[in-house]
Amino acid sequence: MSRVSDVDRDRAVELVQQAYADGRLDPAELEVRLERALTATSAHELAPIVADLPGEELVRLESVGGRVTRTGDWQVPRRLRIDSEYGSVRLDLTQAHVPYAQVDIELRLAYGRALIILPAGASADADGVRTEWGRVICKATGRPRPGGPHVHVTGELPYGRLIIRNSRKR
Repeated sequence: MSRVSDVDRDRAVELVQQAYADGRLDPAELEVRLERALTATSAHELAPIVADLPGEELVRLESVGGRVTRTGDWQVPRRLRIDSEYGSVRLDLTQAHVPYAQVDIELRLAYGRALIILPAGASADADGVRTEWGRVICKATGRPRPGGPHVHVTGELPYGRLIIRNSRKR
């Protein structure tokens, strides 16, 4: 039986709260589901709490040797996974539409590199990134700030490199 992570528990709480805000749950059901979500100790206990609720779809981008680039005015998904064997990744969120308080980005970069540029007021952490010979540099504020999005980066970069920074003022 796998233990439930804080991220999974928080995601379940967000889904339950959103379902209530959308009118899918009454106040009594909201209270019951929130209590169950907050006290769940395994993924097995957490799954039925949100099974009948609309979820957040994972957006996947894949590349073998090319580039994955998102810049300008683009819609940032709540959950994004990027798989790249030898390519590079550039995610510029400075002009992007970020409708979520937290964005989860999972990187799987064998030999590639990634640059994530945050908008003003945003924060980020790369605490969930595992590397062997690679390098992770996070120059952004690590604690979430009120009013700004928080980008949580996880994944594996055995020989890859990740840089997270705020936008540079021109």
